[in-house]
Amino acid sequence: MFAKGQTVIQLVERLAPKHIAVPDDKIGLQLGTLRKEIRKVLVALDVTDEVVEEAIRVNAELIVAHHAIIYRPLSHLQTDTPAGRLYEKLIKHEIAVYIAHTNLDVAEGGVNDMMANALKLEVSGHLEDIHTDKLKKLVVFVPDTHQNQVREAMFGAGAGWIGKYSHCSFNIAGTGTFVPQEGTNPFIGKPGKLERASEIRIETIVPESVEKKVVQAMLKAHPYEEVAYDLYPMDLNGRTFGLGRVGKLKETVKLESFARQVKQAFDVPFVRVVGDLDRDIKKVAVLGGSGSRYVRHAIFAGADVLVTGDIDYHTAQDAIAAGIAIVDPGHNAEKILKNHVADWLNERLIEQKADTRAVASEVDTETFKLL
Repeated sequence: MFAKGQTVIQLVERLAPKHIAVPDDKIGLQLGTLRKEIRKVLVALDVTDEVVEEAIRVNAELIVAHHAIIYRPLSHLQTDTPAGRLYEKLIKHEIAVYIAHTNLDVAEGGVNDMMANALKLEVSGHLEDIHTDKLKKLVVFVPDTHQNQVREAMFGAGAGWIGKYSHCSFNIAGTGTFVPQEGTNPFIGKPGKLERASEIRIETIVPESVEKKVVQAMLKAHPYEEVAYDLYPMDLNGRTFGLGRVGKLKETVKLESFARQVKQAFDVPFVRVVGDLDRDIKKVAVLGGSGSRYVRHAIFAGADVLVTGDIDYHTAQDAIAAGIAIVDPGHNAEKILKNHVADWLNERLIEQKADTRAVASEVDTETFKLL
């Protein structure tokens, strides 16, 4: 059985939730429909004509890409322009395009973590915090016979995390009272008669971002017709998601040696290096994509070097003056996401017993060449 497009995207958004994206980022479904079965998903960095041809060749009905194909509202759709021809080909072949951009950058296990892991960094933080989950306290009263299934349903939906501890709850035994009225179908007791039930008060923590999902899971697992529960706002913050990563190498290396490591780790044809090639490198900041405006963040974090793409001339001069090195592997270094996301999706699809499969695009969308 093949998964519907909506199901595939629910899995993508489990890895890269939309709410953690940078505000106004162009993410989500940009072309086509998800209301159909998907046999194959093509995971790509960019959606170029060559990538679309690849999708047609491998019979993919959905492309999950990192970079948007529509950046601003369209005033027209002329099929004699490069963009128009691209959209026309996608529509004719019924290929949908879904974009996961800064939400995939920011996500735990996303692009910036992939890049940090490729450089074997011991990560200690972000370059810039983007989103912090607010926490709420969920309290629900459950008959003691069903406490385990209700707890597990809430935990499975994302409740119960305190730092790196999962399945956190507090449970108190007590007696609940109620009188089922006419027209009810009580799980315990009879209409018109006061009932006393042995119940457990379960308290747990719920991040605001998964509040609806947790409440729905709790209600579905609860045996009562009418569930007694409370949801309290708390003056506490949960997990913080951010752009970029900062970490340390296991051993200090020279900038020249480190730059060669970056080139190999990201499988790019070249890197541009700013700084004294003989300087020591220990603390590293890494950011996928264009990172010119994050040089100051890297300096503030105490990094010896910033690894990022699209550094311009004047930013490079400012970096030298500020005493920080830069290794620029280009924007295309983000292609590291293709295999990782395809593998992650396939694991989730297999768990769901779906026959849909994801494949990583083999098209190299590197724009620049060295002569």
